[in-house]
Amino acid sequence: MRIAVCIKRVPDTESRIRIADDGNSIDPTGVKYVVGPYGEFALETALRLREAAGEGEVVVISVGAAAAEQLRAGLAMGADRAILLKGEPGMDGLATARALAAELNEIGADLVLTGMKATDDDQQQVGPMIATLLGIPCITVVASLDLADGRIEAHREVDGGVEHVESSLPAVVSITKTGYDPRLASLKGIMAARKKPFEEKDAQLGESRIRLLGLTYPPERPEGRIVGNGADAVPELVRLLREEARVI
Repeated sequence: MRIAVCIKRVPDTESRIRIADDGNSIDPTGVKYVVGPYGEFALETALRLREAAGEGEVVVISVGAAAAEQLRAGLAMGADRAILLKGEPGMDGLATARALAAELNEIGADLVLTGMKATDDDQQQVGPMIATLLGIPCITVVASLDLADGRIEAHREVDGGVEHVESSLPAVVSITKTGYDPRLASLKGIMAARKKPFEEKDAQLGESRIRLLGLTYPPERPEGRIVGNGADAVPELVRLLREEARVI
């Protein structure tokens, strides 16, 4: 069983993001980059599947020359080898999916895991695009995953319950937040990561069809209003919510 996990280098959600002077990129000063949180859940899921089976290989893959540090973090968590597809990924999810699909087709992964979304562009489309390009099934927004007899059973949280979906392999599964936290890399894992295979290739990105025109900050919140104190303020509050805010 070979499980490929596609991860992405993204700014840490704790970082303070500022727009660069060019108006269409972020200022990297003081920004820490990490493995996308949903990518970490995908990698933890892969590691648990390998451990439950008692055998197999977990391969971490990322597009972008700057993602080497994040791939090594994946190796330190427990992945067996890493593949860095060198190139400059942009907003075009299809270009990224094509680069990943070309590599996944070459390595012959039985199961491909991605994060549900990247926390920087929030597009939620690369996983399904990979599946379409490879011509294999895709299950999205999966909270837990089981593997048995060459099939997978995925559990998706939906309004009012849990949806169970079965699929044959190979397949692509996008992972949301699961019921367990991604493991932290141990000192032993960090040392072992230095000796694990790390391959670099040129990404087959092709031409991007999307051009980023610019970035803007969200509008500032208006100052709050105090309409009164205690129960006497309720009628005025209700009137404002109905007539001004129009939310009731």
